[in-house]
Amino acid sequence: MAVGASPADTGDTDDGDTGGTREAQRLRRELTRADLAAVPEARRELRALLRHWDRPDRTGVAELLTSELVTNALVHTDDDAILTVVVSARGLRVEVRDFVARGPLMRTPEADEDTNGRGLILVQSLADAWGVRAHAVGKSVWFELGAEAV
Repeated sequence: MAVGASPADTGDTDDGDTGGTREAQRLRRELTRADLAAVPEARRELRALLRHWDRPDRTGVAELLTSELVTNALVHTDDDAILTVVVSARGLRVEVRDFVARGPLMRTPEADEDTNGRGLILVQSLADAWGVRAHAVGKSVWFELGAEAV
């Protein structure tokens, strides 16, 4: 199962067009099943990590899309998940891994629904790249933002 078109490389150093070798900054957070308080906490931690990112215009989008992936993992899998964020000079990669093989569904939101069914549509619309990667147990849903996809 794979959606999107970007490599899954999240190496420790940046060797992109900027010529820099700045180490990537990382965030890893374990998310407990059905703990929706983890959503705003993940946003705060992401915001702190992105404080020095050279794309402040994309921080709000990063927070929104991270919220969507975290919420989807906690609500639709009924299992734990792991949030991983890597920020480098090449861009931002956010990945949420869960331990359920069932893939995410791209839904068409109902007109009378205020908020349900829009998460992956937002990710598809606002991310520079996104996708789903299968694991031996479960899957990861990821997105990337930046001047060039990571």
